[in-house]
Amino acid sequence: MRLDLIRELLPEYGIPSAVLGVLHAGQVTEFTVGVKDVSTGEAATTDTVYQLGSISKTFTALAFMQFVDEGRIGLDDPIRAYLPGFSVADPRVTAELTARHLLNHTHGIEEAFGDPGEGADVYARMVSAIAGAPQVFPLGETHGYSTALGYALLARLMEVLDGRSWDDLVRERLLTPMGLSDTSTWHAQVDPARAATGHLLRSLDEGPIVTPIPHLPRSYGPAGNFTATVRDLLAVGRLFLDDGKAPDGTRIVSPAALREMTSSRVPIPDPYMFGPEWALGLIVCDWSGHTVYATDGSTIGQNARLRILPDHDTIIAMVTNGGPRETFYQKVFQEILSTLGIPGLPAPPKPNPALALDLSRYEGVYERPGTRYVVHAEAGRLHLTLGLDPMQAQFLGKPDHLRYDLLPISETHFLMPPTDPLEDPQTVALYDFRDGRAHYLHTNSRVHPRTD
Repeated sequence: MRLDLIRELLPEYGIPSAVLGVLHAGQVTEFTVGVKDVSTGEAATTDTVYQLGSISKTFTALAFMQFVDEGRIGLDDPIRAYLPGFSVADPRVTAELTARHLLNHTHGIEEAFGDPGEGADVYARMVSAIAGAPQVFPLGETHGYSTALGYALLARLMEVLDGRSWDDLVRERLLTPMGLSDTSTWHAQVDPARAATGHLLRSLDEGPIVTPIPHLPRSYGPAGNFTATVRDLLAVGRLFLDDGKAPDGTRIVSPAALREMTSSRVPIPDPYMFGPEWALGLIVCDWSGHTVYATDGSTIGQNARLRILPDHDTIIAMVTNGGPRETFYQKVFQEILSTLGIPGLPAPPKPNPALALDLSRYEGVYERPGTRYVVHAEAGRLHLTLGLDPMQAQFLGKPDHLRYDLLPISETHFLMPPTDPLEDPQTVALYDFRDGRAHYLHTNSRVHPRTD
């Protein structure tokens, strides 16, 4: 592939560095471009470790499936059988919530766990903290991404089953047997000399600046705090090509566990941003008729991507210390796919100007704590207004409210063009018209119920 293309794209997108890994037909190739910290100018290498964000959830799902393999818990067992102190506001959820709901993001529990601290007992504290947590949606009714809570509950289940702390059991049961010596589960384990620094971008003229938040809280551990080299990330993807075996032949999970992870799926209301279905710790995509498994992650200033293409015996991974930018990822991965002779990414959706919609069905307020969308019609067109946290808006130099057009793709899906050159197009789903009006807004995998 053309490394000069990536060198040209990095400044265009304000991303300091990118490390790419490709496994194709059994051969691994790694590429590195850029610096791991703009304040030092030190070059990134293939040994630089990056924050993986929500790709952590794939590691956690694999660790959980080991317990399923051992017959110590079932995916459809009520978790209260193992966590008798678990409860939330909805008694049905308290009684019926399962690991499958947690793995595929259909549990619907609001992320109302407060600040459980940075101690080793953080996941036990989170279980206690959500005793009165409300539902965003009824159990199993729709897909709605859980940033931290769902996988923290899985971590606590594993702690109770194993008797060790989450960080210890994952290292002993998953990371060490896989040979992932460059992977860590929380920031205190990371060697600062090897770590990339996260960066944010307020303007291309200013260029990327070091993030003021170097890492996520420990409560995000199972859902977002893994750090690794691109080499270790490829090894995780390789499990899905090698029937659950590590590169040295060590059995990590059974083929049956991998089949369950990839075949147990729920539809994603907005299928365009990442893919049409969510499995157990993975997104399921369709690229030119071929199934591709995807997992992405972001922290505040770093981004990671992993794509597993079983039909082509190929895995592609990328880590950056800037972003996320969808169009950057698309251009880079399209170049890799073209070089390998593999069909490219799906074309982005286009609006359908012929659609005649009753705009009043979509108008309303859709919100959750910290996020508020107002959908409104004006001059025969639909618009969305997003309120920003005032401190975030001030830091980024943005107004408190951002207004976007919503261009219909179908009766339930809309294209949201960017209003800023530092943004990419997004898609939005407005759906569930049980009483004639949309009940949910779904974008970037997250669901927001109508509240007006």
